[in-house]
Amino acid sequence: MARLTTFSRLAITLGIVAAAGILLYNLSPGLKIGQSKALDNINVDDSDVNNLTNAAELPLPGKGRSSKVAKQPLVRMAAYAWNAQSGIIAANGGPVTSAGSLMEQNGVNLEIIRQDWLSELRNLQMKFVEELDRGEDFPKQGVFAIMMMGDGAPYYISSVQQALNEKYGNDKYHVQVVGAVGLSYGEDKLIGPPKWKMDPQTMKGALVSTVIGDGDWVTTVNYAFANGLKVNPDPATYDPEAVNFYPSANDDYIESAKELIKSQSEGWTIPLKEVIDGKLTGKTVNRKIDGCATWTPGDKMVFDALNGFTDIVSTREFNNQMATTVIAVKEWAEANPEIVTNILKSAYMSSNQIKQYDAWARRAAECVTSTYEMENADYWYDMFKGQKGEKGGISYNMGGSRVFNLADARQYYGVSDDINRYKAVYDQVSYYLKELNPAGFNENVSRIIPYEEAVNLSFLNAVQNIDAGEAFVPTYTEKARTQLASGEWRINFNTGRASLRPEAEDVLSQIYNLLVQAEDAKLELTGYTDNVGDVAANISLSLARAEAVKTYLMQRGIPSSRFQKVDGKGEADPVADNDTEVGRAQNRRVLIALLK
Repeated sequence: MARLTTFSRLAITLGIVAAAGILLYNLSPGLKIGQSKALDNINVDDSDVNNLTNAAELPLPGKGRSSKVAKQPLVRMAAYAWNAQSGIIAANGGPVTSAGSLMEQNGVNLEIIRQDWLSELRNLQMKFVEELDRGEDFPKQGVFAIMMMGDGAPYYISSVQQALNEKYGNDKYHVQVVGAVGLSYGEDKLIGPPKWKMDPQTMKGALVSTVIGDGDWVTTVNYAFANGLKVNPDPATYDPEAVNFYPSANDDYIESAKELIKSQSEGWTIPLKEVIDGKLTGKTVNRKIDGCATWTPGDKMVFDALNGFTDIVSTREFNNQMATTVIAVKEWAEANPEIVTNILKSAYMSSNQIKQYDAWARRAAECVTSTYEMENADYWYDMFKGQKGEKGGISYNMGGSRVFNLADARQYYGVSDDINRYKAVYDQVSYYLKELNPAGFNENVSRIIPYEEAVNLSFLNAVQNIDAGEAFVPTYTEKARTQLASGEWRINFNTGRASLRPEAEDVLSQIYNLLVQAEDAKLELTGYTDNVGDVAANISLSLARAEAVKTYLMQRGIPSSRFQKVDGKGEADPVADNDTEVGRAQNRRVLIALLK
């Protein structure tokens, strides 16, 4: 094991855990293992990143390879098949820089390579660094950058950094976020039976297939924690009181969909060791896959194949959660800043055209088709907008993406309005990795790379000579009627008072991060107390505590117009026994509901 790279160890961790679990179970059925946790949920912002800058329609990119940039060094990027990358792919005119494209106009010779396996995206960047370390200024193997879900970046960057440190020495090479070029807006989702949406508590005991640590896993974890559900961090065990995850084959989101289909249509089951309160019980349960977290075209595959399934929650609700994020080799990017900046510039120009002109949107779909070699242009064009369907009386949504122009990118990172949406996402997912330790992450990765080291906005800030436009300012005038999630938090107050205690800061920071990610949602706050004291006084105290939470969130930048209702219900609706100190502490809480 010592001779293996970090990537190899990460890749086989699940297999080792599963194999060892058989022996451990037989010898020590009461052994304590990774315990399911109910954590504070993820942040949701208060503004919708969707700007439009009026610009004259530009000529469409051609379909033939550019000869003008043929003498420029060829640079490569790799990415999942993901529709939220339409802007940068259209800027390139397809997988290679085409004649008349914006990349050609900005002097970039770029190849975009499709790769759906997360492990292979890592390997491609590692190959690039190997050649760079041998003195190649423009390596011919691997890729200088990958594009992926921004909420998956803490996992990716931290694991890659561990491998780079082991191979080349500490901090000789790094990978960094250099910008975002799009946004998933419904395309990435949790799929399951409709009862999960109507009553999230019915997800207790569910087994969901997904790429653990990646963005769709985050979407599901967000939904669980926002609704007060525990999450089982150990994919080798089954906790009937938590949401459980099955790691999809090859770290491939398409496999997530296939695994759900196979389980539901063929009866395929997974043998898992039952765990209660963090201890193995000595029982093995054979569980079907109950749902999956995936994205287009995985969602369409599920809805085409199965009855009785719908989208439970998606990046339309957590609308700032998942940006199409470019992660580059830092040392190469800093040596070639003009190339990196011009790639971003071309993508932002293309995206603004797609937002304004249907001809550009359709040409983008053609470019996506040729890059991914999958489906057809009509499919990607329709899925970009998002599609609705119905089967057996159950409606569902598929697709849904956005592209970033320069104003979007600046707003997303807080350059234009001081609300750094991406930092809220990055910090929250880092918190999940630390607390949940998915697939033994903390044992294999010595350190989660903090936001300040993981993100480099110098390339974004260097984009010039295009109109950035004005940041979008959201309004919350319409009454929200549909509940997205409702979670309760124990926020520490001074006894008998509405003043927040210092230790409440961590919980409130997690709540803020959740609200930043679900920026479209309105809020309702309801305070509760234990049964100590006068009933009428407790109602006033509970309202004052809810108001204190509102004040804190407003001081962090959440506008007052997002708060649809702030109420206090005193000692009503206890969730625990008021005859014990532990129970009374649980009853002193604030309920936060997200509404659409």
